Amino acid sequence: MQTIFSRSLLIALAVAAAPAALAKEPATASRLANEAATSRHYAALIAGQEPKLAELTMFFTQMPKGGDLHHHYSGAIYVEQYLDFLDRQGLCVNKQTYRIETDKAVIATERAKPAKERTCLNSAEVYADDHTWRELVQRWSNKDFDNHGVLNPPPDRLFFQTFGYFGPVSNANFAEGLQELKKRAIAENVSYIETMFKMAPAIANADFDAKAWQFANDDASLNLELRKAMEALERDPAFGKSIADFVAKIDQAAAGIDDERFTMRYQTYVLRLLNPSQVFSSMVAAFKSAAMGGKVVGVNIVGQESTHVSMRDYALHMKMFGFLKSVYPQVKVAMHAGELALGDVPPEGLKFHIDQALVVAKADRIGHGIDLAHESNAAAILRKMRADDIPVEINLTSNGFISGIKGENHPVTLYRKYGVPYVISTDDAGVTRHTLSQEYVLFASRYKPDYAEMKKTAYNSIRYAFLPAADKARLTRRLDARFAAFEAEVAGLAKTAVGAKPKR
Repeated sequence: MQTIFSRSLLIALAVAAAPAALAKEPATASRLANEAATSRHYAALIAGQEPKLAELTMFFTQMPKGGDLHHHYSGAIYVEQYLDFLDRQGLCVNKQTYRIETDKAVIATERAKPAKERTCLNSAEVYADDHTWRELVQRWSNKDFDNHGVLNPPPDRLFFQTFGYFGPVSNANFAEGLQELKKRAIAENVSYIETMFKMAPAIANADFDAKAWQFANDDASLNLELRKAMEALERDPAFGKSIADFVAKIDQAAAGIDDERFTMRYQTYVLRLLNPSQVFSSMVAAFKSAAMGGKVVGVNIVGQESTHVSMRDYALHMKMFGFLKSVYPQVKVAMHAGELALGDVPPEGLKFHIDQALVVAKADRIGHGIDLAHESNAAAILRKMRADDIPVEINLTSNGFISGIKGENHPVTLYRKYGVPYVISTDDAGVTRHTLSQEYVLFASRYKPDYAEMKKTAYNSIRYAFLPAADKARLTRRLDARFAAFEAEVAGLAKTAVGAKPKR
């Protein structure tokens, strides 16, 4: 039982605290009112069969979007930026093949020719020749794919082939490229990017390749070979140096990127199109790089999932990830899994990719996941992702362009229905020539979630980032402040709209 003294003390403390509480109450009420007004404004924009796309674009360009978690550095740079890099490296573009010439002797010969006779052009010459510029941008990106009159290649082939065109300049000028991405992100109110930046070092070993394929279906023997191979790599000083140099190169490129407005972190990745020894050695280097606790915060796997090698070795790759995840349990893994549509591969190829990424490889996030409806264990996948709080990274523009998956055919409808967390991201915004804001516009106009869900999605991009808790807390506080300012702005703007009814 409380004494009279203790009750008096509690009353006194409550009275003393009352002025402070009362001072906070109007501000809280104002924020809530602004949030409600923003919610009503947004609801009006998505109402009806024809959402107001121009107004939605303005709304989401201004809305804080937290982060972009499925983001490829090389695919995020626009063609125009790569042409600037072309001059910086003293290279030129062959106007007949639209490929970059890297042979210095050939370039010198071209430079010695009169301008009208050159077949290898610098950026100014590319822009000056409208035919060359238009052809180049249509090969280095998907610009004009749907609205020009020439015969188009299959969209997936166009998409994946672009990287071969700009590769010679995407593998240099990293500091300038990251600064450009930062500038663009800040302009559209994105405060964090987690980019897939560089492939981890790899070593070929024919003996390992033979054993990996031999033991692909014998888990005990395969794990023994994986451990032997990992230990051999760890004893190799050249391999150790390649990892140290790799991490140092990322740190050098990242210098000066982080500030109070913006943060960037980096995933390293392996290429699933290589032989098992190259994939595994690259995977070891990737896990070791991420385990250092620096700016490399996660590991991924890239490469078109429907190719022969990708399909043949998919289960093997998942087992490699699972093995290394057991060695480095603290390392985060985001997995391109299930980026497949009906017809890309035989039907049985659609049955297991997301499932194995979750169960075998222990993925912490799933990238794309668009073959969900075809997977044998679809219901179990949904339950596991919900129960284990594993988000899917949704890339609407990319999925629509590469795979033709859009609208009600996109499995985001399933992920949402069964409570799987998700984030909205861009994938390769430079190749597909869009922005994170446009991804939000597409999502809102197609699926018509309420404002609370869209706001939660922005917060999810910080919640599921591969960041330490302190960094997440910092970015969340920043997002709180930015949403408060955004909602105040929208509430004020709504009052000035022509036809807006005065509040009585």
